[in-house]
Amino acid sequence: MTAARNVSVRRELLLFFITPLLVSCSRAPAVDIMGSFFPAWLFCFVLAIVLTAFVRLALQRLHMQLAFPILVYLSLAAFFTFALWLIFFY
Repeated sequence: MTAARNVSVRRELLLFFITPLLVSCSRAPAVDIMGSFFPAWLFCFVLAIVLTAFVRLALQRLHMQLAFPILVYLSLAAFFTFALWLIFFY
């Protein structure tokens, strides 16, 4: 009984590790700039940093104090990056 179980477990592990190799990937989103392909997430990230800077300027104009500014700005940058990715490439 244990020998059959060991064979079954080995077969399942083999399938588990081989399956990702057999699955084909779709083309990764990339932007062609003068013949060089850049990953699309890079543009989303740069635009997110710019949007976060505008939010920072708006908060400064409103004289708002943040308790943990580094966490707020990192979270805003991540939010803008993921939102832009979903808007433009999903």
